[in-house]
Amino acid sequence: MFDEIMERFEDSPSQQAVVRLLLERGFSVNDEGRVVSGGIEIPNTGIAREIGVDRRVVDATTDAILADPELERIFRNISAIPSLRDLAPVLDLTVLTVYVDDAERSGIVATVTGLIADRDVSIRQTVSEDPEFTDQPRLSIITDRELPGELINEIRDLAFVRKIELE
Repeated sequence: MFDEIMERFEDSPSQQAVVRLLLERGFSVNDEGRVVSGGIEIPNTGIAREIGVDRRVVDATTDAILADPELERIFRNISAIPSLRDLAPVLDLTVLTVYVDDAERSGIVATVTGLIADRDVSIRQTVSEDPEFTDQPRLSIITDRELPGELINEIRDLAFVRKIELE
């Protein structure tokens, strides 16, 4: 789906950058063509500054989104999920990040979370990035305590795991 969305903006790398930011941040587009997070409007100048484009590129991108019924349906319904990932050090939580060879393979989340649950470790949050929306999707699992070494080794040795990071 990500590729299909980006193809609609293939003539404008700047507009593709706007679309990528909207998708990555979970920003939606309202009836007036304004970028919003929930009911809070995000100024186009801020978006433009973040990705290094003119604010008119943001306007043109949101206009194009609203002019396309399929894109409008997608971007009107996007929402952001608060992540514990960056808060983990402050809250004394552990973050396990898993990178896999084939993110579209079924059972990845179930296998990894099952191994953690089998060790009676409470999972506070799991975020699995969609391989359609990011080049290097990752599975982030935030737990309420440190993971035992043998569990980390067991997860690292799973056939589909490319690498892991522990914070």
